[in-house]
Amino acid sequence: MKKYKYNINNLDCADCARRLEEKLNKSKRLNNVIVNFNTSKLSYESNEEISLKELNEIVKKIEPEAMISSEVINKKEYYLSILILGTIIGVLASIISSNLIKLILYIISYILLLYRTSINAIKLMIKSKTVNENALITISCIGAFLIGKPLEGMMVIVLYTIGKILEEKAVNNSRKSIKDLIDIKEPYANKLENNKVNKIEVEKIKIGDILVVKKGEKIPVDGILTKGETILDTSFLTGESEPVKVSKKDKVLSGSINMEDIIEIKATNTFLNSTVSKILELLDDATNNKAKMETLVTKISKIYTPTILILAVIVVIFLPIISDITIKESLYRGLTFLVISCPCAIAISIPLSYFTGIGVSSKKGILIKGSNYLDNLSNIKNIIFDKTGTLTNGSFSIENIEIIDNNYTKDEIIDILVKGEYYSNHPIAKAIMKLKEGKISISDVTDFKEIDGKGISYKINDKLIKLGNNKICDCKRETMLHLNIEGKHIASILINDGIKENVRETIDKIKSYNIKTYMFTGDKKEIALDIGKKLNIDNVEYEMLPTDKYSNFENVSKSGLTAFVGDGVNDAPVLKRADIGISMGGIGSESAIEASDIVLMNDDLNKIPLAIDISLYTKKIIKQNLMFALCTKIIILILSVFGLANMWMAVFADTGVTLLTIVNTLRVIKHFK
Repeated sequence: MKKYKYNINNLDCADCARRLEEKLNKSKRLNNVIVNFNTSKLSYESNEEISLKELNEIVKKIEPEAMISSEVINKKEYYLSILILGTIIGVLASIISSNLIKLILYIISYILLLYRTSINAIKLMIKSKTVNENALITISCIGAFLIGKPLEGMMVIVLYTIGKILEEKAVNNSRKSIKDLIDIKEPYANKLENNKVNKIEVEKIKIGDILVVKKGEKIPVDGILTKGETILDTSFLTGESEPVKVSKKDKVLSGSINMEDIIEIKATNTFLNSTVSKILELLDDATNNKAKMETLVTKISKIYTPTILILAVIVVIFLPIISDITIKESLYRGLTFLVISCPCAIAISIPLSYFTGIGVSSKKGILIKGSNYLDNLSNIKNIIFDKTGTLTNGSFSIENIEIIDNNYTKDEIIDILVKGEYYSNHPIAKAIMKLKEGKISISDVTDFKEIDGKGISYKINDKLIKLGNNKICDCKRETMLHLNIEGKHIASILINDGIKENVRETIDKIKSYNIKTYMFTGDKKEIALDIGKKLNIDNVEYEMLPTDKYSNFENVSKSGLTAFVGDGVNDAPVLKRADIGISMGGIGSESAIEASDIVLMNDDLNKIPLAIDISLYTKKIIKQNLMFALCTKIIILILSVFGLANMWMAVFADTGVTLLTIVNTLRVIKHFK
């Protein structure tokens, strides 16, 4: 089954998008249909090739204004001139005293203002037997006219239309704001051919093409630098502002910005297989994976409109029975209900908030594959870290040798250290062996012993030498390796255990969210516990096989939502099993992007608490939007029952609230600038 993806134009109603997706999924020709309102994309799977013409015919039966295309086209117009003309005629009608002329002018005004809305409503009712907001607004306005409130009915359609114009602009502006955050594609490339530079589309680049990248331009596809040297801004990929210097034969990634001299690169990938293309595709599909909140809102949207319609009927029928108000007044109150019955404010703001959060995260070098993962980041109870490649870089190094006994030179001490560690397979021994180049003579070394949990002992020319931690050398300094000869402290060696920079601070930040931390490693007990202690990790599991990591994960996950952080290659099974798999992928690592739910593009663990902060703030905005939208609608519904709210207030409860929730959503971008 082949997957297809197209642009869907002229769809500015999130509830309409939800309904369109629902109905398209009932088609036997289409499978796994996703209508992504945030990105204006329609994707589906099918066993047959469906032409754009056929696809549009299917879609227009459900949403007459929607149009499917391979390009972004927006032909929707609100005919502002007609809106202005209709409004002027309606206002004139309200001030003219002649009843006949007043009636004629109001009818002309209504025809001008309601024409498009009513035609779309009729088309939809005929083609798919569905009542949408166009029908509800039409019924409300005509109803107001018939009960003797023509000016109010006219102003409802005027305010509604203005609101839809502003709403469409707000949605498009928010989409543009997020697109600008992740604008890492270069639209063209400078191809060098026969000593001439020709501008071509990035999609036409072939492997092996020589491309010229000028100052300020983005590298169009992944490649190898063949001429020149420069400094690249990789912040669009990593979220970090520190530039990277590159020279001949260095690998360069698409999306990086050339900050200095003109360079030439040889393309090693087509655009479709390049880093930037994969990132853009990942972000494009991210909000297809819906969070629980979005699923809940979808369910609410399904019952919200029918519920309000039923309540409107109840108001019209029963108010005159249980009170002394007239049928005309009860009709007006019921019509007010209809204006409030579109759930757009709720349906738009929730997915748009998640989409914004994902966009902001990508700008910071955090690729999140779905709004469900963004949502769950703030619900994490446990985080399990792989050690090598995640918390550490996998190798020890000697930072300093502090000589205590001046009877020994540094070279003599190095010679003693290297001879002793020659027989050891410990990672620290390998670091010490690097202190001396060339062949090592060990003919004078005898009685070598490894003392578990302490270090080693051996003899050189019958002198007893001990090398290890403070336990073996009777020294109070725990952070160093100590050399003891014939019971005397000779030197202390400062070991860099390979722990990545600022990891301890990151672990402390994570624990401040009341998240329990774990470290899983196949390393020896002594090393694992030492690193766990230095990093203040709650639980350390050591000497583990890959299968042990998987089974132990199951035990940890019983206590709540659990994330696993690994390097994206060896830890793939656990990354896939985890509630949230976070990979230390490095720039352009395909295996990391494939294996995990969240990718840290520059291997910086400090991005995890940042991602949690983005999740928490996004959810805060969502709660604000939900509370504001629901409370406003409920209050105006209640007021309308008691005759204290008019249709103008109802329009505010519909389009006005939608606008305000969209504007509030954009605070996510500003907060994390």
